[in-house]
Amino acid sequence: MAVRGPVVEFEKVKVTKETDKALLCIIEGKEVWMPKSQIHEDSEVFKEGDEGTLTVSEWIATEKGLV
Repeated sequence: MAVRGPVVEFEKVKVTKETDKALLCIIEGKEVWMPKSQIHEDSEVFKEGDEGTLTVSEWIATEKGLV
C-alpha cells in the first residue's frame, strides 16, 4: 500500500521490534509502534534492526503525537 499525501521524515530512527503489521521505533527518544502501511517507500527503515531516516504519512505522525 503506497502512502499518499504529505509525509514527515524523522532522522536517527532505530527499529527495535517488528510484527507482521508494525515496527517498534525509537523516534526522538520515544518508543512508538508505527504501522507498516504508513511507512513511505522512500524510508530507510523497514524491518527490525534498521537504523536511519523514517518517512511516514503526516497523518500517522500527528496521530502518534510526533508533530
